[in-house]
Amino acid sequence: MKFMRITTDPAQMGGVLCIRGLRIPVGTVVAMIADGMTEAEILADYPDLMQEDILEALRFAAEAVRERELPLTVP
Repeated sequence: MKFMRITTDPAQMGGVLCIRGLRIPVGTVVAMIADGMTEAEILADYPDLMQEDILEALRFAAEAVRERELPLTVP
């Protein structure tokens, strides 16, 4: 899977994965969704973002989790 909207630049934000070279980290977008923000709210807060950016951030996060084992605490 290729991610055309996810970029990284060591000279920008320490190489954190961002959306389209903007200073908007992928993790920030995913966290906003996880916190219950709607797509409309996110786009209003970050007018440089587009719907496709949000969707690709979520696809990227899903792929990142799919590719590794994460330790879970079992009750």
